[in-house]
Amino acid sequence: MTYKEEFIEFLIECNALRFGEFELKSGRIAPYFINTGMFDTGLKIKKLGTFYAKAMQEHFPDNFDGIYGPAYKGIPLCISAAQALADMGMDKGYVFNRKEAKTYADKSLVVGMPLTSETRLILVDDVITSGKAIRESLEILKSCNSPKVNGIIISVNRQEKGKTDKNALREVEQILGIPIHSIVTITDIKEYLHNKQIEGRIILDDHMLAKINAYLEKYGAK
Repeated sequence: MTYKEEFIEFLIECNALRFGEFELKSGRIAPYFINTGMFDTGLKIKKLGTFYAKAMQEHFPDNFDGIYGPAYKGIPLCISAAQALADMGMDKGYVFNRKEAKTYADKSLVVGMPLTSETRLILVDDVITSGKAIRESLEILKSCNSPKVNGIIISVNRQEKGKTDKNALREVEQILGIPIHSIVTITDIKEYLHNKQIEGRIILDDHMLAKINAYLEKYGAK
């Protein structure tokens, strides 16, 4: 089993991936929903960090010095991914931003490894919709000696249109000029789970697959 397949089963195990009918922030009614807030125990977040670490090893083998996580969801991601990399023999730094600047003692906007203009970072986040949070992070980093952001890793690429007919993630990628990779895509998920039994039940049957395909026919963009 590949780490991508393991991650898909992990999403199901944690109830972080659900199928049904869900109204998204965009107003779209989607047949699937990804809730990364379900990684709510030490064991789960440790395991999640391992999947991010494996994605980094695949896409950015050794051209980074540390991992940046935007507050708040990115904080446990950058720490758990750094721990996982250390277990794999790659000791990297981690850093995250403060939501509110301190007015005493250490007034830095970030917490963690020291940053210079030569520091190479991989940014981690759960998902990307408009890219607003990512742009905010890049502005924060500019004020912290402008380290280089060599890439971004997220959990799932929903492969949906953004403001244009292009994939929302690819839109952000082009605007920022930074490569973005996901651990899995919605295509990976549906191909792996279709009619597959996990713990004695079929997770994604023909009926639900047809709903997902119809939704992606309308809103999808690879």
